[in-house]
Amino acid sequence: MTDAAISESVQNYYGEVLKSSQDLKTSACCTLDAMPGHLRPLLADLHPEVVDRFYGCGSPLPSALKGCTVLDLGCGSGRDCYLLSRLVGQTGRVIGVDMTQAQLDVARSHCDWHAERYGYARSNVEFLQGHIEDLAAIGIADNSIDVVVSNCVINLSPNKKQVLAEVFRVLKPGGELYFSDVYAGRRIPASLRLDPVLLGECLGGALYWEDFRRIMHDLGCPDVRTVKSNPIMLDDPEVVAKIGMVNFRSVTVRAFKMPLEDRCEDFGQVAVYKGTLPESAHFFDLDDHHHFETGRPLRVCGNTADMLGMSRFAEHFEIWGDKSTHFGLFDCAPPNKSLSLESGSACC
Repeated sequence: MTDAAISESVQNYYGEVLKSSQDLKTSACCTLDAMPGHLRPLLADLHPEVVDRFYGCGSPLPSALKGCTVLDLGCGSGRDCYLLSRLVGQTGRVIGVDMTQAQLDVARSHCDWHAERYGYARSNVEFLQGHIEDLAAIGIADNSIDVVVSNCVINLSPNKKQVLAEVFRVLKPGGELYFSDVYAGRRIPASLRLDPVLLGECLGGALYWEDFRRIMHDLGCPDVRTVKSNPIMLDDPEVVAKIGMVNFRSVTVRAFKMPLEDRCEDFGQVAVYKGTLPESAHFFDLDDHHHFETGRPLRVCGNTADMLGMSRFAEHFEIWGDKSTHFGLFDCAPPNKSLSLESGSACC
């Protein structure tokens, strides 16, 4: 099956086969991932049709978006775009990209409805039809985007490395890729990768995690952070019979466009969270290893110091120390599952 045939199969599945999220055979594309508390009230202000036609595997909407330009890859019916519209505010901008006309018709039909609902003079959301492997073709310029998000879509692409390369082309220096997707515990056989149902259910195209890590390293991003990870249960007998030997997880990751090292190095640096993000007054979690309590100093590696100090998070943190003295490899702690780090340090 060619790349074009794979794209056509995905368009058919999401444009014709599925009429709502209830038609999905598995939870892979709609994992029951808890919506962050500060976003839940915003769901009430979304048009019902937009919500009903939404398919996603997480809530990949990061903090500190006020005034940002955000690009949503595979925006579908626009649910996340309209949530982002509120988060970036009237001074920000949201661009949704999707290749499926039926989904975009739903998304576009409610632009004015949401702008009026939010009290905006005009909509700050734009929807473009195109392929996420070629953002240049739809006019997304180099170094023009603050944050790229995507909700369980990159696995549907026949050329995932090209998608990720485009992401880093359009991101501004210091910009962030923050997205949820489905990952496999092993490489999936070619015959199953082309199965229309498995592909449409976000399973057939799922990357083996280590291959994803290698792609990101090749693109100049050697330090990808896991924010959240949940197992996916395969309950449909037909799906289990085909691919039940593979373990799948829904993972939310973040990665920054900045020069980082491929190991966590110790420069004696410390980060202090100011508590200035409205939805995170008492703590901020950068990833599953880094839980910053407001006002409490935490030792960090050089990469983490740069992620906080060279991105849009800089105004919310104090970074103590620089890279003038190197102390060797950072003494990494295990994943922060208890939201506290007894070692007093954190690293990936």
